[in-house]
Amino acid sequence: MKIDKALEAIEALGDNHVATSATTPLREDAFKLSDNEKIALIKDDVKHIMETLGLDLNDDSLKGTPQRVAKMFVNEIFSGLHPERKPDASTFDNHYKYGEMLVEKNITVYSTCEHHLLPIVGRAHVAYISNGTVVGLSKMNRIVDYYAKRPQVQERLTMQIVQDLQVVLNTKDVACVIDAKHLCVNSRGIRDIESSTVTSEFGGKFKDEAVRREFLDYIKLDTTF
Repeated sequence: MKIDKALEAIEALGDNHVATSATTPLREDAFKLSDNEKIALIKDDVKHIMETLGLDLNDDSLKGTPQRVAKMFVNEIFSGLHPERKPDASTFDNHYKYGEMLVEKNITVYSTCEHHLLPIVGRAHVAYISNGTVVGLSKMNRIVDYYAKRPQVQERLTMQIVQDLQVVLNTKDVACVIDAKHLCVNSRGIRDIESSTVTSEFGGKFKDEAVRREFLDYIKLDTTF
């Protein structure tokens, strides 16, 4: 009975989209194994899951799936877990003295819900106001992608993007808005294919209503070419 109640509580936690930490929960020995060792172990686990479901892994279409899934987990969709893959976000002096807001909008987000391991797909809009340094535009995309490539909740992802750029740019004046669809909502449970989730994190000057409004107005601009 206690086990049943515990399982019900865990299931409810996922359905209620609750995050337990502002940082990605990792064990101390998270990187003790090499990527190849992780792939080998995950391959066996995926094979076991598929066999438990009753699938015939001798079939030509299925026999390579455990290996493909294991490689995908380690090298692709969860690659952002490893700190060695963090992008090098070099900064430069703002010689041209640009003092207004810089907005990188419509950054593609591909992430994975940590409650059901289903995709999160959407767009991120990131902005900052330089205090003397600037960062390459593509680095903003890479930072979004790095933190997206791990089991996530959208609230944490939004915060991690802002916190990282605040460190890189040495300023609190960073903001991020993410609008994304969660397949754990769209394809299971309530199965609402129309709804999306919007999260935001505003730092420094972006907490001022006028500055925040300017950023949100930029997001709404039609940039179709």
